[in-house]
Amino acid sequence: MCGIVGYVGSQDVLDVVLEGLRRLEYRGYDSAGVALRTDAGELAVAKKAGKLANLEKVLGEHPLPPATLGIGHTRWATHGGPTDRNAHPHLSADGKVAVIHNGIIENFASLRAECEAQGIEFASETDTEVTAHLLAAAYAEAPEGPGRLAEAMRAVCRRLEGAFTLVAAHADESDTLVGARRNSPLVVGVGDGEYFLGSDVAAFIAHTRDALELGQDQVVEIDRRRGVTVTDFAGAPAEPKAFRVDWDAAAAEKGGYPWFMLKEIAEQPQAIADTLLGRLGRYGELVLDEVRLSDDDLRVVDKVFVVACGTAYHAGLIAKYAIEHWTRLPVEVEVASEFRYRDPVLDRSTLVVVISQSGETMDTLMALRHAKEQSARVLAICNANGSTIPRESDAVLYTHAGPEVAVASTKGFLTQLVACYLVGLFLAQVRGIKYEDEISSIVADLRTLPEKVATVLEQMEPVRELGRSLADADRMLFLGRHVSFPVALEGALKLKELAYIHAEGFAAGELKHGPIAVIEEGTPVIVVVPPRARELLHGKVVSNIQEVRARGARTIVIAEEGDEDVVAYADHVIRVPRTPTLLAPVVTTVPLQVLACEIADTRGLDVDQPRNLAKSVTVE
Repeated sequence: MCGIVGYVGSQDVLDVVLEGLRRLEYRGYDSAGVALRTDAGELAVAKKAGKLANLEKVLGEHPLPPATLGIGHTRWATHGGPTDRNAHPHLSADGKVAVIHNGIIENFASLRAECEAQGIEFASETDTEVTAHLLAAAYAEAPEGPGRLAEAMRAVCRRLEGAFTLVAAHADESDTLVGARRNSPLVVGVGDGEYFLGSDVAAFIAHTRDALELGQDQVVEIDRRRGVTVTDFAGAPAEPKAFRVDWDAAAAEKGGYPWFMLKEIAEQPQAIADTLLGRLGRYGELVLDEVRLSDDDLRVVDKVFVVACGTAYHAGLIAKYAIEHWTRLPVEVEVASEFRYRDPVLDRSTLVVVISQSGETMDTLMALRHAKEQSARVLAICNANGSTIPRESDAVLYTHAGPEVAVASTKGFLTQLVACYLVGLFLAQVRGIKYEDEISSIVADLRTLPEKVATVLEQMEPVRELGRSLADADRMLFLGRHVSFPVALEGALKLKELAYIHAEGFAAGELKHGPIAVIEEGTPVIVVVPPRARELLHGKVVSNIQEVRARGARTIVIAEEGDEDVVAYADHVIRVPRTPTLLAPVVTTVPLQVLACEIADTRGLDVDQPRNLAKSVTVE
């Protein structure tokens, strides 16, 4: 979710680039930088960790020369911590090429080794720097004349694996920038004798509303004299999709959505895909970010604790089912605020998995420190590179969800689920419980999840309409079994957070042990039905639907495609794609997010900033 800006035109280049970066601040970042092609034919670079104000202070103290074009970047750290040297742009060894990048280069390690074998010394820990060196080499070999930099970009892109948006400038090109995209967005802004590149239209909305959307695996060249040229990676001409932006600047930051939460819900397919990128090695083995634990350390683990707060705790409850099933290790899930106060039994053979979107959640951090005091090993699942929790853990798996602006977590939750699955598979792999082909098969199922979530999102208009009809409800119940039980808890939490409606999630088997007493005529009851593959559980939950409907409940059922058993007892059926049972929460959670958001919006509430809540709880 890095912010990217590029500009070629007659305005003050630095002003345009910095303004674009300011408009992209909503995306979140931990460093910023710019590179200008100066009138003297050189690349001038300034970059700084921290907020944009830090970079602006540097520029105030050390002004850059006048320029003909420029690129700018706000970085959300992935490869390498949030430091000055890891900030973008990155330069080639000869100082001729500057590159900014959003995404992950999966095969960067082998490409870096190739560059180092040629004597190139790297100045950063990032995967991005590889592309700068490769571009310099490709440019040297490309034919001189117009389109040379674009040809070099195409040659490099054909070698890259992963998801990326790249924008590059060359010191010898006074009027040309090039960009490329694969599985990561890049748009072109077309002005009057000036051109823009951006990770979204917010980067240039103050200057033009005419835009071009690049397709998959395409390279764009913007040139003050020749205009815009688009090709595919092979060099064949391509026609970008033209559109006119009809949002104001504030709406542009939200991608045209009325709320950041809706934008973040829509980003979930990409966030899941990014979290999976680079996780499967050449021989089917799982590859995690930073595992400062040996395989022997993990083989002696005899118990797992998952520790988290709020929505992350619900991810941990789902993780318990998957980790126990795949590893046969006992798993306990703990609310972080209670963990150290009950004196849990921990030792060197205990693995504690801590989950935190921000990496600064105080209760979770204190639980982590208590675990380490008891000699337990700690693995963190986190979305913020360089934050406290990953730094103090023995290992970390980053979720690559990008920043969440809305207080209520959506894409953060789904990527935490995916990360938990990966942790379970990794443990199964190093402990020899599952073979590589078994793990590869499950990872293949994981890789279908972005498409399945996208399918769910395409079918949400009836759910929004349903949400509008439920806005006057004063309470709701959510029911589920097996992994659907934590989904019910998450659905209830979202409704409480956003709409201020009293809601409770229950294990459906507990219905007759008390909760059924609160059901009366018209009470909305949302039931998350297990896949039919879990035949015994499926039949029991269908019976639960009959029971609550017989007592006057308004039944809202989330069921997989083709499940006709629920139709006779449901007032509303929300369909989701068929998905293996342990992975099903990734798709069944999405309608509950949309429903809560729509109910809150209909009630006239602030969806992004609910009352009394903060995005990150940094006190106990």
